[in-house]
Amino acid sequence: MTLLLLTVFAYMVGSIPFGLLLTRAAGLGDIRAIGSGNIGATNVLRTGNKPLAAATLLLDALKGTAVVLFVREYGHGGVFLAALAVFLGHLYPLWLGFKGGKGVATGLGVLLGVCWPVFVVCGLVWLAAAAALRYSSAAALSAFAVAPFAAWYFQSWKTALLALIIAGFVFFKHSANISRLLNGTEPRIGQKA
Repeated sequence: MTLLLLTVFAYMVGSIPFGLLLTRAAGLGDIRAIGSGNIGATNVLRTGNKPLAAATLLLDALKGTAVVLFVREYGHGGVFLAALAVFLGHLYPLWLGFKGGKGVATGLGVLLGVCWPVFVVCGLVWLAAAAALRYSSAAALSAFAVAPFAAWYFQSWKTALLALIIAGFVFFKHSANISRLLNGTEPRIGQKA
């Protein structure tokens, strides 16, 4: 019963749509009506409001980290399940008809809570790819492509499996981005809608 409650709690925290809430509070309307229609930081950046995009990125990441750390402290072994639940909550939030973000910030936040060296490796890969390519999607895909290997190296096969599952969902949610990258129509970082 405790494990079930922690999983539901993790999912509910993951479902908080910070990008949508912050843009509405700032008077920018519904973020789902511009750009990619996504609720994440990259689409918030397309409004031209960099502080709001940074806040979205931070809050989406922190909800993943906070849940993992909380469950590690009080959950008696339910970290793996809670980590997946908070991540899936962001991707498929109940409040938004199960249409959420693409999981990059929350996935990185989960990895920070589970094994911080994996987060560091992924963060460095993201920064390098973003600087070189200027595509947020390509940077995210590059970061999550190395995540399972980093998790295996720094911690265990179980952490690698978690990273692999998260990476699989990130790639799936970026399928349209991958198509646009291949045909040269993907918008660059900071490009307005």
